[in-house]
Amino acid sequence: MKDYELTVLFHPDLEMNLDPALDKVKKLIEANKGKIKSEEDDGKKRLAYSINGQTFAIYRFYNLELPAEAPAKISSTLNISDEVLRYLLVRTDERRAKLSAKKAEKSEKAEQPTNEEKGE
Repeated sequence: MKDYELTVLFHPDLEMNLDPALDKVKKLIEANKGKIKSEEDDGKKRLAYSINGQTFAIYRFYNLELPAEAPAKISSTLNISDEVLRYLLVRTDERRAKLSAKKAEKSEKAEQPTNEEKGE
């Protein structure tokens, strides 16, 4: 299973009732034997250019683990979905993820006060 990032731009009219569209995406991922590692709601934002006459979209980000055949199946289903304006499904670079994790760990250590700074 490989790591992927999925960004979905939902139709802005779904803002009041987004749950069915989110459930549809989750079921699609699970039906293809995928696993959602994390999910982030970035809310409603203005688009840089209009898509299907829409100037706003609801952004949702997913970190996924998917088997090799799943991305093609997920892409084909999202292409014909009425709720989705656009999506982007990309494989994450394992080396870059490890590097960013190391950098985050180093910055956390640098931010923690030492015994001298604590007054001990």
